[in-house]
Amino acid sequence: MDERIPITLSVNGETVRAEVEPRLLLGDFLRERLGLTGTHLGCEQGVCGACTVLLDGRPVRSCLTLAASADGAEVVTVEGIAPAGGLHPVQEAFREAHALQCGFCTPGFLVTAVHLLRENPRPTRAEIREALAGNLCRCTGYQNIVNAVERASRVLAPGATAAGD
Repeated sequence: MDERIPITLSVNGETVRAEVEPRLLLGDFLRERLGLTGTHLGCEQGVCGACTVLLDGRPVRSCLTLAASADGAEVVTVEGIAPAGGLHPVQEAFREAHALQCGFCTPGFLVTAVHLLRENPRPTRAEIREALAGNLCRCTGYQNIVNAVERASRVLAPGATAAGD
């Protein structure tokens, strides 16, 4: 039985129409059907956070989300967070703060950090750590990742103050 479901969604600002199998995961759809390989599939159990994308502005694990459930939604992947021809301030801060080593976890951290800074432009270090707690890194020790998010917050909201500052 080759049942397919028609879906229409926005991916990084582009309208996408496709027919998908009911059990196709969003991460697989993004990588295999759309060629957006920046979304990394790590544990495939929702634990590591490498596959995090924004679904209607909220971070979700694409390895646990069915592609069909994204019908009518807006999806932003790591490829979609940067302006054309440049880097998002969070990406720039990760580069400047040496917040990556192997880079496998980086897309999930970047997407999560972009969401955090949209919701809370000047988070405290504790709030940054809490927001990133669902993303795992086996290389860095996290300090530079927290530093990068803090640096990006200063660029994105230079006059704002975090609680406790």
